[in-house]
Amino acid sequence: MLIYSMNVSVDGYIADREGQLGWSVPGTEQFRFHVEQVRQLGRFLCGRRLYETMLPWETDPAFRADELGAAFADAWSALPKVVFSRTLDGVEGNARLAGASVAEEAAAALESTDLDVAVGGAGLAAAAIELGLVDELRVFRCPVVIGGGTPFLPPVAEHLQLDLLETTTFGSRVIYERYGRARDGSGRGTTPE
Repeated sequence: MLIYSMNVSVDGYIADREGQLGWSVPGTEQFRFHVEQVRQLGRFLCGRRLYETMLPWETDPAFRADELGAAFADAWSALPKVVFSRTLDGVEGNARLAGASVAEEAAAALESTDLDVAVGGAGLAAAAIELGLVDELRVFRCPVVIGGGTPFLPPVAEHLQLDLLETTTFGSRVIYERYGRARDGSGRGTTPE
C-alpha cells in the first residue's frame, strides 16, 4: 500500500508561506506514534526538500539526544529511501536517487517489501495522487490556521472518494485522520453519480 502522510493545518497546508513548519512540531505522544508508523514502513519515496529536511535524523548526533529522538533516528535511518530530484547529484544516508518515473519507482518499492511504502513531499505526492497511486492519506490535523503556503493536496480533475478508516485525537489537540481510497467492484476509485 502507498501512503501519503503529513502534518496539516486546519486550512490544509503542510508549510506556511515562508516554508516554515514550526507550527506543526509534534508533541511527545504524537512523536511516539510517528516512530511506530515509520517502523511499519518498508520504503519511503521523497522529494528533495523533504529529504534535506529529514537528513539530519541520519547524520546529526544531536538528533539522538534523548530516548525518543534516538528511537526515531534509528527507525528513519533503517528505512530505505528513494529521492526524486532534478538538482542533486548524490544523496547520503540510507537513500538513493530515483532513476525512473514516479510510477515505476513506486511499483518497484511496493514489490521490494511486504510492508507499506510512504510518499512524502507535496510535489512528489501530488504526482503520485494524479497517477492514482496513493492508497491512503494520513492527516495529522494541527489546531492552527496559517492562511496560505504549501497545500497538502493538489487540485484534482475528478473527485477522489475516500473512506474514513481511523481517527485519534492526541493530548496536543492534533487529530489524526486515516483515509483509504473508496473502491468499487472494478478496483478503481469510485466517482460520484
